[in-house]
Amino acid sequence: MILAVLISPAAARTSLGTFEGWGTFRDERPTRCYAIAQPIRADGGKWRSFASVSNWPQSGERGQVQVRLSHALLAGAPVVLTIGVQRFALVAGGADAWSPDQRTDAALVAAMRSAPGFTVRARAATGRVFSESYALKGAATAIDAAALGCARR
Repeated sequence: MILAVLISPAAARTSLGTFEGWGTFRDERPTRCYAIAQPIRADGGKWRSFASVSNWPQSGERGQVQVRLSHALLAGAPVVLTIGVQRFALVAGGADAWSPDQRTDAALVAAMRSAPGFTVRARAATGRVFSESYALKGAATAIDAAALGCARR
């Protein structure tokens, strides 16, 4: 599965299902369950892009949104994720971007549940502005499967 290639190796990874363009996995060490997808449109670059929504039971993190972009980002330049008319400023480092806090994570996940897609726009280290787009069909189910995969038993 292409999605498995996008994710760093883990000691033990279990597939929890595929939902349209979103896959769901559970890693054992450290325990993490996540929904993940590739963009439907990427601007080509050094890395393979992905978006994920992760749950880290040991630290109490739920619904943590991360985007790996295809380009290294210009330091200090804004990264904006747009879902419909809502715009979310992300915190960036290297080629990755995250929501700044749990409140924004919750708002992003809520918006993802009812939208057809989202776009991330950023400025590459070269100075060029680029964007990557994701379809959200299947995302809500994948996010729920990830939450259940790490639910306490």
